[in-house]
Amino acid sequence: MEQSVQLRYLKLALVITGGFCVIGVYPLTILWPSGWAWHTGGHSLYLQMIIGIYATLGVFFVIAAKNPLVHLSLIWFGVWSSIVHGGIMAIQALVYSEHRGHLFGDVPVLLIVAAVFVWLTPKKKLMPIDGKQKGV
Repeated sequence: MEQSVQLRYLKLALVITGGFCVIGVYPLTILWPSGWAWHTGGHSLYLQMIIGIYATLGVFFVIAAKNPLVHLSLIWFGVWSSIVHGGIMAIQALVYSEHRGHLFGDVPVLLIVAAVFVWLTPKKKLMPIDGKQKGV
């Protein structure tokens, strides 16, 4: 994929993912708790914490979309934390049957986001049209 197209799609993926983290996660915990909320049946301190973390990450993904090459470490943190988080949740969902709904909810979303970021994030130094080196 051409560099400019790849970066355009990466920017779009960052904005969509960031927006979803900020405004989409919490409603899904209410509408589809078996696929998105790990602690149900009342007030959950865990849920408040995880929503706060993902909302913050979402804001920084949107900021990173302005110039992804400057924010590669944040993007790669998003990749690896999503793989680790999704992997742990998948194992827990397989072990604890009451959490199987997560295998169709937040687990695949985390792994898909990681895969999209891996696919769209430049893996090598990029040279812009003016010849000045950018990236890592």
